[in-house]
Order: sequence, then structure tokens, then C-alpha cells
Amino acid sequence: MKRVSVDIGGTFTDCFVAWENRYVESKALTTHHNLALGFNEALKNACAELQLDERQLLSQVDSVRYATTLGTNALIERKGPRLGLLTTAGFRSSVPLARAKGYGVGLPHKQQMDVPNAQRPDPIVPIPMILDVRERVDYDGDVVLGLDEDDLRDKMRQLVDKGAEVICVVFANSVVNPVHELRVREIFLEEYPGHLLGAVPILLSHQVAGRKGEYVRAMSTIMDGFLHQVMYHGLGTLELNLRGAGYDKPMLVNHNSGGMAQLNSTDALQTVHSGPVSGIAASEHLALQAELGNIVATDMGGTSFDIGIVVEGGVKHYDFNPVIERWMVSVPMVHLVTLGAGGGSICRYDRMFKTIQVGPESAGSDPGPACYDRGGMNPTVTDADLLLGYLDPKNYANGYIPLNPRRAKQAYEDLCDELDMELVEVAKLVKQTVDTNMANGIARELRTRGYEPHNFTTLAYGGNGPLHACGIARALGVKTILAPPFASVFSACGAGNMSQLHIHEMSTWTTLFDANQRRFFTDYPRFNRIVEELERRGREDLVRQGFADDEIGYRLELDMRYGNQRVETAVVTDLNRVSSPEDVLKLIEQFHTRYGERFGKGSQTPEAGVRINTIRVCSFVQHPGITFKGIKPNGHALPAPAPVGERVCHFVGHDQGITTPIYDEAALAAGTTIDGPAIVVTRATTYLIEPGWRYQAAAQNAVWFTQIN
Repeated sequence: MKRVSVDIGGTFTDCFVAWENRYVESKALTTHHNLALGFNEALKNACAELQLDERQLLSQVDSVRYATTLGTNALIERKGPRLGLLTTAGFRSSVPLARAKGYGVGLPHKQQMDVPNAQRPDPIVPIPMILDVRERVDYDGDVVLGLDEDDLRDKMRQLVDKGAEVICVVFANSVVNPVHELRVREIFLEEYPGHLLGAVPILLSHQVAGRKGEYVRAMSTIMDGFLHQVMYHGLGTLELNLRGAGYDKPMLVNHNSGGMAQLNSTDALQTVHSGPVSGIAASEHLALQAELGNIVATDMGGTSFDIGIVVEGGVKHYDFNPVIERWMVSVPMVHLVTLGAGGGSICRYDRMFKTIQVGPESAGSDPGPACYDRGGMNPTVTDADLLLGYLDPKNYANGYIPLNPRRAKQAYEDLCDELDMELVEVAKLVKQTVDTNMANGIARELRTRGYEPHNFTTLAYGGNGPLHACGIARALGVKTILAPPFASVFSACGAGNMSQLHIHEMSTWTTLFDANQRRFFTDYPRFNRIVEELERRGREDLVRQGFADDEIGYRLELDMRYGNQRVETAVVTDLNRVSSPEDVLKLIEQFHTRYGERFGKGSQTPEAGVRINTIRVCSFVQHPGITFKGIKPNGHALPAPAPVGERVCHFVGHDQGITTPIYDEAALAAGTTIDGPAIVVTRATTYLIEPGWRYQAAAQNAVWFTQIN
């Protein structure tokens, strides 16, 4: 297998190259103005280790896979085209009202509670650019009011005259019957053909999101339209860069659904948060192959700290109405919690509590932490780690970024004055605060879902994960934590392990058991027609990308609920068709079991009736991936190699600095055991073994940290 996988983060661009039996990891600073430059630098570093030139490598790999933050950055900076929205008459205020919750969505709980100071985010579509059209389809797909085509042409003309660069069409209940949305596209192309108006995209909501919920479906379509140009130009530039370097195969883009596809089969909305989701995918593969059971995946990079959960058996948690930036959308996305706790997180004085506040703002890659000596003036977590002695100023990121301790000290001067504390004590407070914040985030995420941290194996990866692993574990109250193989570029590694996958879904009103009439579902042909249609869409996506029918697999998922409960539970079933009462009973039993697992045995209420609200089909093609093996300690401890140096480090809970031995990559040999305090510095990352902790290296550079007192 020869493959290049890339995770373009807010601070670093991570590159993972699988070259036959060799695995190479490398990093470069992310170049936000042109992502290709950062990718080229990271690939160049990897090629140097393989003793190949870039053209030689790219001409032989089977694929290049990208996970990117393009969409996230565009939303934050509001860089996008002017949008126009056409909606059903009477629904013009749905988007501005935002279900009356728009002021708080996407904000921390503390800010959501501060209603008097609440401010809605700047709208992606200005209110004057939202126009309604006379038409109406009811909940069952019947046309109540036909499309007024004269009214439609007038509204189109108004939007074009106002400078709309993208047209979004969101009609009520179009997911059940899209006839009017499809007719809008026909009329738009009649009125404004490409040679007259230029390439103005028109997006139909039923093709972007297949579930009911007018507001979230509208926001999905709006955000997809807003990100379209940024993604097209940004990823298009990356693809042209590959073409120029000798790569002649389609470029693959990772999706936040846990799959990937070619660029021409990727919606812009699917790329948001695709980098962290790739790390969760890698965690899933690791857990299955190494038999780790339940795991919580934590990715501490330069900008953020991302948390994901995979329970035993490889079952991931999905968000079906995730919040992206400040808006709720309607696309299936692997569940992810993001905290502002990366290496570049900026530290401030909290005047109310007279202590340190870490994040959520980040120094990013430009200018970066003050110690990068690139113009950054704010104190960050990385500056604190340097001041505490954990980082080598001359050998950070394999010497790629020389660090300036004097700049770090200057950045912390104001904090020292405000706290009236010595520099080292402030740095230790920052370390303790950020570790506690991350541990609290993990505990809150697990316990709100009914889990306990001690029943999970915690993975600490990302550029800063191994550096803070012991601190996170101590604050979390667990005695073992794992830095997985290729920890510093683990998300990039996960990008290389994903399968090509497309998810299609459709809202439905299917009652499996009618409690009022005591009747079971019998309209099997209607249910099967929906499944067949969703399979057809997925098959077309994958066939268009060059796969044969017999290579494609399908997975059926159903969103089910008891009676009129608002809570829906996703059920994965091995049934692809329903043809008998036994099949219906099997679906009900699977839902009954899944509901009990989620909410507790005995909480099921089948007497209220059982309904299916959404039918979802995942169409996929499996690809060979990285094999994880020998991750658990083998019980054969090797003595630590000779240290390559030592320096004084400062640790939380210790008043005085401690002379700490420094080890190099020789300490990654499987079986190597080191008791803290100690530091292991590799080309990719730094492993910090705090006092009272033991370091045990396993295969593929995996490292276990175990508390010994």
C-alpha cells in the first residue's frame, strides 16, 4: 500500500505517508492563504525521510486524501458569496427566527444563560435576500397549492438584481415531494442560462438534506451554498497542485460522516470538522484491532481539543442535527465536542475569579504562540510548556520551529503582575488549568451519555496530546492513558484508513405499531421503495467514482421513537428489506434493545406505538487500511536507554524544579519502561512523563502512561 493522507489543521498541516511497510509522519505550519504551500512543505519533509522526490512519490501512490478546515475558517471569517433564498410563502421568517434559539446555539452554556446580553450571529443570508414563493406541499407529499411560476420568475429576477451569487431553494415538505424544487431549477435555467448569467449555482434543499425540519434543512442548504466557492477554489488549488507534481488520480476528500469521496462527489458542508472526525475513525480501527473495548478519543492540537466516543464494537455516536459554528444543520456527522484548549490557546486574567482563563481564542499558526517568534504577543499554553522546561527550544518539531524563551517570558509579564505570582508559578497554573479543562470536558461528555471514565481507555493524540497526557489522566481520575501509534499525526493516519462512503436519508411517516388501532405495519412495498431509492443514489455516487456494483455495500439505519416522543434513537439493522410480520417484529425488537441500552432497562414504552421518522442508507466501498498490532504492553520490560541530556523542569504539585533526564527516539523501542520524571523527544512530538507516572512503549510507537503512586 502506498498512500498519502493529510490533515490540514488550524496550526499545523499533518502528513502521514504509507509506503509499502514503512510509515512516515511529518508536519508543517498551515498556510491559510494557500493550503498547497503547507502541504508541499509537509510532503517534502516526508519524502526526505523516504529518500524520494515528491514527483516520484506522487506518481506511485494509490491515493491522496485530504481532511481540511477550509469550511470552518470561511464561516469564522464570513468569507463567501452573496446568497439568495427562495422559500414557501409564509416561511420567510423561519431562518431569521432560528427556532427562537439562534442567540444561544453554538455558545458555551454560561453564555447561553446570559439572555440580556445575547446577540445573534451575523446572518449568512441577509433578510432582504429572503423571498417567498406561492406554493405548498403537505406533510404527506400531496400538492396543496401549485407552484405560481409567474411569481417565481418575479422573485428570481429580484434576487438576481440584488446581486445573488448563489440561489438556495427551501420549500416546505420538499423532502417528501420535491416536484416544486425541481421545477424551480428548470425555470431558473430557462430564465438565466449559463452563457447569459454565468455559473450561478442553484441548490435544492431536498438534495442537501433528506430529513424534515424546515429551519435546519434551510441552514444546511445555506451553509452548503456559502461554502461552495471557498471549497471549490481551495480544494481545486490543492488538486491542481497535485496535478502539477505528477499525481494523476482523483483527489479524495474526507467527510465529517466518517467516510470520504472524490472531490466531485463532495458537498462543501461535508468537509467541516473532517480532520477531527478522521482521528475518531482511526481510534475506532485501533480499538477494534487491538481489542481495547470502549475508548474516548482526544485530539489536542495547536488550536483546539476535540473529544469523540467509540463504544465497544466500533459503534460511533452521530449527531443528526449538529451545530456548526453558530447554526444547527441537518446532516449526519460523527459526534464531536470541541474545546478551546490547544497549544496555541491564549491565556488571560479572569478578573471575576482572579485566576487564569485558557482559550477559547487561539494564536493559530500565524502569528502563533509568542515563543514562535513570528510576531505573537499573547501568552499561550505552548509558551507555558516551554517556560516549565518541557520543550527543547532548539529541537521543537524536529527543529523546524526554533523557540524563543525570551519572547515567552515577555508574553507572560502582564499575567504575572495581575496575579502577583512568579513566572514559573503562573506557567504551572496554566498547565493545571488547561489539563483540568480538558479532563472536565471528557468527564462531562461521558457522564451525560451514561458512561464512567474508568470504563474507557483514553487516547491522547495530536501534536500536544502526549505532552499533556499525564496531566489529563490525573485530573480525570484515571490511572492509565494511551498515546496511540503515530500520535502527533493520528488524525492524518485516520484519513488514510477511511472507506469511501455516502449517506442518503429521507423523512418518512412509517408506523410499525399503531397503538390506537393495535395494528402492525403492512405496507412493505412503500418502505422497500424508499430503501431502493436511497441505495440507488448511493450506488450512482460510487459508480460515478469508478466502482463496480459488486464492490458496493449498504447499511440500513432507522431513526425510531415511541409514539410522539421527541427523542429519536438511531437503529442499525441487518435487514435491507421488509417483507413479513417477522421482519417488522425484528425491527421493533432491535429498537427496544437499543433504547434500553441508551436510557436504561425498563424505560421502553411500546404501548405508545413505534414509529420510523427517518430512513437512512450508508453506501460504501471498503479499502485496505493501516494495521495496528501489538499495541498492548507485552509484559517484557526493557531498561531505559541512556539519556541524551537533562534539564530542570517544573511540575504541578512540586515547589522546586526537578532535574529531568531527556531521552530520544531510542526510548520508543517496544518494551522500554521509564519512571518519571522524564521527557522523550522525537521528531514528531514530545512525551512528558510526570513524577509518579510510568512510561511503557509498545509496538508502532504506541506509549502507555500508568500512574504508579
